Amino acid sequence: MKTNIIHFITHDTGRYLECYGADVKTPSINGLAEKSTVFTNYFCCAPQCSPSRAGMFSGLVPHRNGMIGLAHRGFKLKKDIEYLPRILAKNGYRTILFGIQHEARHGNQNELGYQEFSPAETRSCADIGQMVVEFLEQKQNEPFFISAGVFETHQRYPIVENPDKNIRVPEFLPDSIEAKKDIAGLNILVQRVDQTIGKIVSALENTKRIDNTLFIFTTDHGIAMPGAKATLFDPGIEIFLLMRGPGIPEGKRCECLSSNIDLMPTILDYCGVEIPDGLDGKSLMPAIMDEKQTIHQYIYPELTFHAGYDPMRAVRTQKFKYIRCFETRPFYYPVNVDNSFSKELFKKMGYFDRLRPFEFLFDLEKDNLERNNLINDPAYRDIADQFRTNLIEWMKKTDDPLLYGPVNAPEGCRLSVPWGYNPEDVWENLYR
Repeated sequence: MKTNIIHFITHDTGRYLECYGADVKTPSINGLAEKSTVFTNYFCCAPQCSPSRAGMFSGLVPHRNGMIGLAHRGFKLKKDIEYLPRILAKNGYRTILFGIQHEARHGNQNELGYQEFSPAETRSCADIGQMVVEFLEQKQNEPFFISAGVFETHQRYPIVENPDKNIRVPEFLPDSIEAKKDIAGLNILVQRVDQTIGKIVSALENTKRIDNTLFIFTTDHGIAMPGAKATLFDPGIEIFLLMRGPGIPEGKRCECLSSNIDLMPTILDYCGVEIPDGLDGKSLMPAIMDEKQTIHQYIYPELTFHAGYDPMRAVRTQKFKYIRCFETRPFYYPVNVDNSFSKELFKKMGYFDRLRPFEFLFDLEKDNLERNNLINDPAYRDIADQFRTNLIEWMKKTDDPLLYGPVNAPEGCRLSVPWGYNPEDVWENLYR
């Protein structure tokens, strides 16, 4: 009998979970982690919603699958992309979307291969999780693939005016009242997700499906704070992945360098379904089963469009990261930073005024916070040249449109103006 699959995805959570060291109590997720393989060196292919999710379910980097911007702003997948729900539907799975997706316009989820769609009254994990529980409590006669998408932990967070002064903020943020307010609100949303995960796992146990279900818990990109989401710094591309299911080792922490473009071939490999040719991602099953220590020597995160146009490419290894920026932009590009208390603080600190270097090189073993840009350090000149060459070779191999100059957005896409501050500062609103 085929194994059922539940894929539960949050918005903008990065690795902000207690089992990854965050200062938030998540007992249900901790319990899931104890029964799962937990990926500790797992990154997204793009630090924003639609491109990351499209890469996750296509096994292709965004500039190859076509999703180089946000679906709700008019960007689309290329036609005839081999997409995970569609592949599973062809192989006898009942494919169901609960809640939200972000790879097609709302209402067009059938384009992605979902046979059924169950929207909730809200986009909250409480409502969407309850629909998953009720589904599990019904008798099912065929194997199912469920993708359950929730809005948490997207901005804006609940406002906490007087946060605990002892609250610990992520290291890349300043230890300030603004950051503490944001993190206190983020904690509320993470704990809502934790409660929902607990209810789904309990439903799997109560319906005796726990031993015949692959449960995948993940997110799309880093947390929605300055220096994270919509950047190629590690806080923007680091994400969590927990996998629990028959044959998956329990309590294992998988440290191999990996990307969410690897998730689709991993699921197909696990299910015994043929993996399409020509993917950028690779199955992680050999690492999960200790047959290989290394899956990738290099991963290539990218960004082209978010709210505004900010083309960047990166090469990351276990030890180094190289980032190449293709347009003149502030250090943090304000229209691509979600509104928050911390955003206002970073504005005061001048991050939206000073220009960003065109290149970065970080020695991650010595500088995990990516504070010391080594691109002009003579001691690292040969390493920088190697990464420049590596990136160009990758762009040529994958026919990256940035090779040929600035990338034009498809007709009808809504973009924010380059000099704006709020993501809603779009051309149509300013120049009607």
